[in-house]
Amino acid sequence: MIYVIISVEIYAMSKSAMQNLHVPLPADLNKELRAEARRSGQPATQLARDAIQNLLEARKREALHDEIGAYAKAAAGTPQDLDSELENASIEHLLAMERSKR
Repeated sequence: MIYVIISVEIYAMSKSAMQNLHVPLPADLNKELRAEARRSGQPATQLARDAIQNLLEARKREALHDEIGAYAKAAAGTPQDLDSELENASIEHLLAMERSKR
């Protein structure tokens, strides 16, 4: 196992401070990371930071999607399900779009 030190950016007020995070990587993953760093001309630590940030952002989006889905499921069939004025406006809009295609 190879250990890689990743600098994690932590923003506080108007200045940023870097903290280190020690992440043990399997040798093959470390080799791939180093090869990509050479290929892209970016430091391996930057690639690792970007990958971690992308993962965390994707998980936040997934959690929000799940929360919206849970709300929609709970509100289904209730007065909160759909605004009747919005529904009517949407139907009128779709019909107008269909007529304009003819």
